[in-house]
Amino acid sequence: MLVHADLSALRRTRWHEYLVRFLFGGAITAATGWVGHEWGPGVAGLFLAFPAIFPAAATLIEAHEKRRKHDLGLRGTRRGREAAALDASGAARGSSGLLVFGLLVWWLIPDHSAALVLGIATGLWLVTATLGWKARHLGHRFSPKRRSGRAL
Repeated sequence: MLVHADLSALRRTRWHEYLVRFLFGGAITAATGWVGHEWGPGVAGLFLAFPAIFPAAATLIEAHEKRRKHDLGLRGTRRGREAAALDASGAARGSSGLLVFGLLVWWLIPDHSAALVLGIATGLWLVTATLGWKARHLGHRFSPKRRSGRAL
């Protein structure tokens, strides 16, 4: 699978979908600010690892898939849920990279230079995210559904 950008999706996205993403992102950011005010930046930092627009993205992905199937005369409910679940899986794998990044910075920053720590943490984030992506594809290759001949 090649990673690529589909810029045509920008034309297919409706203005209210951008508004939903903005509102979800703003609400999560405001909630993180409130958590920081109440319990301090150490606790609030944990919430920054949550992808702020994920809830909006998941609902919009489901809606887009259902709409595409509906245009073909199908219901698309199952396909929409599967697409949103796949996006959630990717978000979880990406968040594991953020967790590694955050833990490494928290552990090393008191005793080392910020540039060195951020460089190492960024490199390990990239390695973690890449391994998570590869592990998903490796696991897919050996999944029971795949061996029985049924495609996912």
